[in-house]
Amino acid sequence: MTPPTESHRPDLDDASSTSLLGPVDLHLFNEGRHDRAYEKLGSHLRRVEGIEGVSFAVWAPNAAEVSVIGDFNDWRPGVAKLTHRGSSGIWEGFLPGVQKGARYKYHIRSRYDGYEVAKADPYAIHHAPAPATESVVWDRDYVWGDAGWFEGRAGRDPREEPLSIYELHLGSWRKRPGEALTYRSIADDLIAHVLALGFTHVEFLPLMEHPFHGSWGYQVTGYFAACSRYGTPQDLMYLIDRLHQAGIGVLLDWVPSHFPTDEHGLIYFDGTHLYEHADPRQGMHPDWNTSIFNYGRGEVVSFLLSSARFWLDAFHADGLRVDAVASMLYLDYSREAGEWIPNQSGGRENLEAVAFLRQLNAALAESFPHAITVAEESTTWPMVSRPESQGGLGFTMKWDLGWMNDTLRYMQKDPIHRSFHQGLLTFRSIYAYNENFVLPLSHDEVVHGKGSLLGKMSGDEWRRFANLRTLYGYMYATPGKKLLFMGCEVASYAEWNHDAQVDWHLDEQPEHAGIAKLVHDLNRIYREHPALYELDFEPAGFEWLDVDNVQQSVAVVLRKGRDPQDRVLVAVNFTPVPRANYRIGVPAEGVWNEVLNTDWKDYGGSGHGNLGSVEPSPVPWRNQPYSIVVTLPPLSAVFFALERRPSASPPRVERSSSKLRTPQDATGGPASASASKRSGKARK
Repeated sequence: MTPPTESHRPDLDDASSTSLLGPVDLHLFNEGRHDRAYEKLGSHLRRVEGIEGVSFAVWAPNAAEVSVIGDFNDWRPGVAKLTHRGSSGIWEGFLPGVQKGARYKYHIRSRYDGYEVAKADPYAIHHAPAPATESVVWDRDYVWGDAGWFEGRAGRDPREEPLSIYELHLGSWRKRPGEALTYRSIADDLIAHVLALGFTHVEFLPLMEHPFHGSWGYQVTGYFAACSRYGTPQDLMYLIDRLHQAGIGVLLDWVPSHFPTDEHGLIYFDGTHLYEHADPRQGMHPDWNTSIFNYGRGEVVSFLLSSARFWLDAFHADGLRVDAVASMLYLDYSREAGEWIPNQSGGRENLEAVAFLRQLNAALAESFPHAITVAEESTTWPMVSRPESQGGLGFTMKWDLGWMNDTLRYMQKDPIHRSFHQGLLTFRSIYAYNENFVLPLSHDEVVHGKGSLLGKMSGDEWRRFANLRTLYGYMYATPGKKLLFMGCEVASYAEWNHDAQVDWHLDEQPEHAGIAKLVHDLNRIYREHPALYELDFEPAGFEWLDVDNVQQSVAVVLRKGRDPQDRVLVAVNFTPVPRANYRIGVPAEGVWNEVLNTDWKDYGGSGHGNLGSVEPSPVPWRNQPYSIVVTLPPLSAVFFALERRPSASPPRVERSSSKLRTPQDATGGPASASASKRSGKARK
């Protein structure tokens, strides 16, 4: 597999001497089928008839006049007028002498009510750093060095690969006094940290241009621009390139669900509701006071399709996590009766958004077969991660917010009461294979008064740490890909603060360092044992061996790979009471090696264990032909891997682990059992 390219596509027009847009471009753009509009609209450095300058093009169908204003013409409207391309609604023109780095906006005089406004370029690939709002003429020139990364992914199905994601907000991951935080300055520390922890991917909260830092990037004004707070587009390309060269995949949060109401942005763009609906019952989001895209308008669809493709093409991202999908699917999302408009059939489904999401996933799958799309979708909408041909939305995977809610509710309960709530653990079995799930312990769970993950755990200090270790062990034992937010690897006491940084100093304390070492080891055994990931999305990959022991709050699961010898048994004791001589039924003879125990002293545990391995006896137990007798430490998850017989082929080898180094050291929806639909997020 080769990396993304900027190669010409035959169904698009070649650039003429004066225009980048031909009839085919205009037709596809208006129809909502142009997914490379960023090559035609916006600003592009060019040489026309021997003269260097910039081509500008913007969609403003209800404008009476559009001109480019900038530092090259003293920001005077009407001096550099663009030409209207008829019924397409696009205005374009070539300005000689304009150079890279020039700041500019479009001055738009509407045909209605004498409205005039200066707008940032919706297709600009660079913007002036906030609080400035101008667009900047720029290029995409960069020499990539990650061809080996893409070649290594050829022919591999991400659904059958280990996928453990380290989610982070770049602006609050690490801050050093006297040093500007940039895409380049963070590269060495981030790579060293992710490699040391053993994650396969990083996922960045949105890195697209956004005016308000407190939105965490979820209120986007520049859908094609890397956030200028941290550098230029090439600086972000450098970071992603370096991550790829280190063997780390990159996912980007992307927000096609809503956009902010800043005047320089998309709202009321040409004196009309162009990108958004005019009726606030369709066009305004009640939770976030933002505008909702009009997915029924072809030009808006082309804009969003092109944005999604741009991040995979120009920036080599490995996939997109699509934010707030539920708010797109339901016309009545967070609305009371009378506050929304039904669809043409009288229903609550946003049929235009559904069509857009299917088109999006189909287009990306065709152009980037290696790419991953992940839906943050919190309801019971069916087949989110099933192909469009089967009536699904076409996402590769979906966040399992039901698992997250139920599991955290369970872990917050005092162990003495957990026997009454075992259903919070087992409810997932009802829907576990309806979708391809990612198990998220994300940023959303450690903000807005929710406290840190450590703070959610019950009991005294020792029990809270033991519960957190148990939670992480249980997550890695559960079918589904893994996601952990920054700071959770060092068991932060405080909830996330986007104006601060991760509490890196905690890693100097043994109990916190123990959590980090556990995360490293969980990722290591996860990669080493195909049983823990290969059949994540198939019922054949999972079996409850002991789920009825409600009184003792014990759960035992068996994970299976395609090879019959790939078997990992995980026994979880959710009480602080050690269980000696605990019998577990197993399906096979052979030695079961204790490959990880969250109670090991290295992690801050009490050190109870099984002396390295156990062997079964021919004593049937719980519908299994053999059984083992083990010690279950207090508040723990114990992983036993079936030892391969000598005649078997050797296990597959993943990349080696490395010693954990903190940034200071580095040198280099389903409905849940508890809630069927989450409320709106205050963060956006």
